Amino acid sequence: MHSSHAREYLHISGEIDSIYHELALKFGISDSVLNILYVVCEKGNQCLQSDIFRLTGMSRQTINTAIRKLEKDEILFLKQGPGRNTIVCLTEKGNAFCRKNIIPLFQIEDKIWNEWTDEEKKQYLAFEQKYCDSLKKYAEEILHQK
Repeated sequence: MHSSHAREYLHISGEIDSIYHELALKFGISDSVLNILYVVCEKGNQCLQSDIFRLTGMSRQTINTAIRKLEKDEILFLKQGPGRNTIVCLTEKGNAFCRKNIIPLFQIEDKIWNEWTDEEKKQYLAFEQKYCDSLKKYAEEILHQK
Protein backbone atom coordinates (compact mmCIF):
# COMPACT_ATOMS: atom_id res chain seq x y z
CA MET A 1 0.00 0.00 0.00
CA HIS A 2 1.34 3.40 -0.98
CA SER A 3 1.60 5.75 2.01
CA SER A 4 -0.64 8.81 1.94
CA HIS A 5 2.40 10.81 3.10
CA ALA A 6 4.39 9.64 0.09
CA ARG A 7 1.56 10.64 -2.24
CA GLU A 8 1.23 14.02 -0.52
CA TYR A 9 4.98 14.60 -0.87
CA LEU A 10 4.85 13.71 -4.58
CA HIS A 11 1.84 15.98 -5.14
CA ILE A 12 3.58 18.92 -3.43
CA SER A 13 6.77 18.23 -5.38
CA GLY A 14 4.76 18.09 -8.61
CA GLU A 15 3.01 21.35 -7.76
CA ILE A 16 6.37 23.06 -7.16
CA ASP A 17 7.67 21.71 -10.50
CA SER A 18 4.49 23.02 -12.15
CA ILE A 19 5.10 26.52 -10.77
CA TYR A 20 8.65 26.54 -12.19
CA HIS A 21 7.21 25.26 -15.49
CA GLU A 22 4.72 28.16 -15.58
CA LEU A 23 7.57 30.59 -14.92
CA ALA A 24 9.62 29.06 -17.76
CA LEU A 25 6.64 29.49 -20.09
CA LYS A 26 6.25 33.12 -18.97
CA PHE A 27 9.95 33.67 -19.77
CA GLY A 28 9.47 32.05 -23.19
CA ILE A 29 11.85 29.17 -22.49
CA SER A 30 11.68 25.43 -21.85
CA ASP A 31 12.09 23.86 -18.42
CA SER A 32 15.51 22.51 -19.43
CA VAL A 33 16.68 25.97 -20.54
CA LEU A 34 15.42 27.42 -17.24
CA ASN A 35 17.42 24.80 -15.33
CA ILE A 36 20.58 25.49 -17.34
CA LEU A 37 20.34 29.27 -17.02
CA TYR A 38 19.55 28.91 -13.32
CA VAL A 39 22.79 26.98 -12.71
CA VAL A 40 24.96 29.22 -14.93
CA CYS A 41 23.56 32.37 -13.32
CA GLU A 42 23.89 30.91 -9.81
CA LYS A 43 27.54 30.05 -10.51
CA GLY A 44 28.43 33.62 -11.49
CA ASN A 45 27.45 33.67 -15.19
CA GLN A 46 29.73 30.77 -16.13
CA CYS A 47 30.23 27.22 -14.98
CA LEU A 48 31.53 23.86 -16.05
CA GLN A 49 29.14 21.94 -18.26
CA SER A 50 29.59 19.03 -15.83
CA ASP A 51 28.14 21.25 -13.05
CA ILE A 52 24.93 21.51 -15.07
CA PHE A 53 24.74 17.71 -15.43
CA ARG A 54 25.41 17.22 -11.72
CA LEU A 55 23.10 19.95 -10.37
CA THR A 56 20.06 19.53 -12.63
CA GLY A 57 19.79 15.77 -12.97
CA MET A 58 18.93 16.24 -16.65
CA SER A 59 20.32 13.88 -19.27
CA ARG A 60 23.42 14.84 -21.22
CA GLN A 61 21.42 14.72 -24.45
CA THR A 62 18.78 17.14 -23.12
CA ILE A 63 21.44 19.53 -21.83
CA ASN A 64 23.49 19.38 -25.04
CA THR A 65 20.41 20.03 -27.17
CA ALA A 66 19.36 22.99 -25.01
CA ILE A 67 22.89 24.41 -24.99
CA ARG A 68 23.07 24.23 -28.80
CA LYS A 69 19.80 26.19 -28.98
CA LEU A 70 21.07 28.75 -26.45
CA GLU A 71 24.27 29.17 -28.48
CA LYS A 72 22.22 29.69 -31.65
CA ASP A 73 20.10 32.28 -29.81
CA GLU A 74 23.32 33.98 -28.62
CA ILE A 75 22.38 33.53 -24.94
CA LEU A 76 25.53 31.61 -24.09
CA PHE A 77 28.76 30.35 -25.57
CA LEU A 78 31.15 27.52 -24.78
CA LYS A 79 34.86 27.74 -24.17
CA GLN A 80 37.48 25.14 -23.42
CA GLY A 81 38.25 24.75 -19.73
CA PRO A 82 41.04 22.89 -18.00
CA GLY A 83 41.62 19.37 -19.33
CA ARG A 84 38.53 18.01 -21.03
CA ASN A 85 36.18 20.43 -19.27
CA THR A 86 33.87 22.74 -21.17
CA ILE A 87 32.86 26.06 -19.64
CA VAL A 88 29.38 27.42 -20.33
CA CYS A 89 29.31 31.24 -20.32
CA LEU A 90 26.53 33.78 -20.63
CA THR A 91 26.77 36.34 -23.43
CA GLU A 92 25.75 39.95 -22.81
CA LYS A 93 22.30 39.04 -24.17
CA GLY A 94 22.26 36.07 -21.78
CA ASN A 95 23.26 38.29 -18.87
CA ALA A 96 20.41 40.68 -19.67
CA PHE A 97 17.93 37.79 -19.90
CA CYS A 98 19.07 36.43 -16.54
CA ARG A 99 18.91 39.84 -14.85
CA LYS A 100 15.32 40.19 -16.07
CA ASN A 101 14.10 36.64 -15.36
CA ILE A 102 16.42 34.42 -13.32
CA ILE A 103 17.61 36.93 -10.69
CA PRO A 104 13.99 37.75 -9.70
CA LEU A 105 13.43 34.01 -9.28
CA PHE A 106 16.44 33.86 -6.93
CA GLN A 107 14.94 36.81 -5.02
CA ILE A 108 11.62 34.97 -4.60
CA GLU A 109 13.42 31.88 -3.33
CA ASP A 110 15.51 33.99 -0.93
CA LYS A 111 12.33 35.66 0.35
CA ILE A 112 10.81 32.26 1.10
CA TRP A 113 13.94 30.97 2.87
CA ASN A 114 14.24 34.20 4.87
CA GLU A 115 10.70 33.67 6.22
CA TRP A 116 11.89 30.44 7.86
CA THR A 117 13.87 30.11 11.06
CA ASP A 118 17.37 28.66 10.92
CA GLU A 119 16.04 25.52 12.61
CA GLU A 120 13.26 25.13 9.99
CA LYS A 121 15.80 25.48 7.17
CA LYS A 122 18.12 22.96 8.79
CA GLN A 123 15.29 20.45 9.38
CA TYR A 124 13.88 20.83 5.88
CA LEU A 125 17.25 20.26 4.24
CA ALA A 126 18.02 17.32 6.53
CA PHE A 127 14.69 15.65 5.70
CA GLU A 128 15.09 16.28 1.97
CA GLN A 129 18.60 14.79 2.06
CA LYS A 130 17.38 11.78 4.04
CA TYR A 131 14.57 11.23 1.52
CA CYS A 132 16.99 11.57 -1.41
CA ASP A 133 19.49 9.14 0.13
CA SER A 134 16.78 6.55 0.82
CA LEU A 135 15.28 6.96 -2.64
CA LYS A 136 18.71 6.36 -4.21
CA LYS A 137 19.23 3.26 -2.08
CA TYR A 138 15.85 1.68 -2.86
CA ALA A 139 15.91 2.71 -6.52
CA GLU A 140 19.28 0.97 -6.86
CA GLU A 141 17.63 -2.27 -5.74
CA ILE A 142 15.08 -1.99 -8.56
CA LEU A 143 17.65 -0.83 -11.12
CA HIS A 144 19.90 -3.80 -10.42
CA GLN A 145 17.18 -6.46 -10.47
CA LYS A 146 17.52 -9.04 -13.19
